[in-house]
Amino acid sequence: MKKVLLILCLFATGIMVEAQTVKEEVSKMDAFASKTGVIIKFVDYSLPNLSLSYGIAESKIRKLISSGDTAYFYQISNESKYGTKTASIAYEDLLEVIKALETLKDESVNDAILKPDYIEYKFVTDDGFQIGYYVSGSKTNWFLKLEKYGTGNTIFPKSVNSIEEALSIAKAKIETMLK
Repeated sequence: MKKVLLILCLFATGIMVEAQTVKEEVSKMDAFASKTGVIIKFVDYSLPNLSLSYGIAESKIRKLISSGDTAYFYQISNESKYGTKTASIAYEDLLEVIKALETLKDESVNDAILKPDYIEYKFVTDDGFQIGYYVSGSKTNWFLKLEKYGTGNTIFPKSVNSIEEALSIAKAKIETMLK
């Protein structure tokens, strides 16, 4: 009986230790920029600000060069009372965000017709950037969540057209640098 109890205790302890093991998440930008033993160059290219319902968010392209490799990120930064929050969207994710926005735009029209108490529809990148909208009654509000964790990381662009324009400008800028 004591052996069975001891085995159960060891098994339970193993489960608790496993449950407490947290996988450390590293963004694509952090993975690229945190290489050791190499020289890393950051080059920023300013883009027009993104108009928000209240204020503006800065946007730019950040080019990273490290040991012959180059990566491009579209960055959106917003200063809030909780500090500056920044989304770094890898070029390949930016292309997916642009595709997702088309689907979201189509659905937003249908969802607004329903006049629900609340509907939320969004797209999330691997790094936790979110783009989406919520409908409350007949009003549609678009949002961008810049960082996966924390407070004050959600911004509300003036319109879906301002989001679309910002993404299009970022894509075009990166594509000119790829040539």
